[in-house]
Amino acid sequence: MSERAAPFYCPYCGDEDLRPSEEGGHGSWECASCCRAFSLKFLGLLSSHSSTSGGPSDGNRD
Repeated sequence: MSERAAPFYCPYCGDEDLRPSEEGGHGSWECASCCRAFSLKFLGLLSSHSSTSGGPSDGNRD
C-alpha cells in the first residue's frame, strides 16, 4: 500500500477538517474542529464471507 489511507471525517465530531499528525507518526490524524487526535491502522484483508464472522449474513438470526 503506497498511498496514505485518508479518513473522510472525524470519528468523534464528524467534521471534515482533518490533517495528518506530525507527532503521531504514520496513520495519525488531527481534527482541527474538536482538537482530537486519532490513528488509522490497516489490519488486513478478510476472507470472503467467513463462517466465523458472526455478522448478520451468517444465517443465524434470532
